Amino acid sequence: MSAGSDAEMAIFGEAAPYLRKSEKERIEAQNKPFDAKTSVFVAEPKESYVKSVIQSKDGGKVTVKTESGATLTVKEDQVFPMNPPKYDKIEDMAMMT
Repeated sequence: MSAGSDAEMAIFGEAAPYLRKSEKERIEAQNKPFDAKTSVFVAEPKESYVKSVIQSKDGGKVTVKTESGATLTVKEDQVFPMNPPKYDKIEDMAMMT
């Protein structure tokens, strides 16, 4: 973070890294490959929702591979689209364009 950003975020203490990405993290997120058709969140009993990538679809069932490497087959209604990483921790709607 730049010095100005550090000063602004200092009031949030230890929570600051969870509220705003550093400039470097924002640039990395904008350049990270992302496929909106296959990047999803999946309802998972132990973890609530996990980031996953669609491997296949078959008759109302979707097979995904989770971030942890597990393969799950779930109903289509348990699969939710993921926003592009560049929108993580975004502060201003104007930054979404």
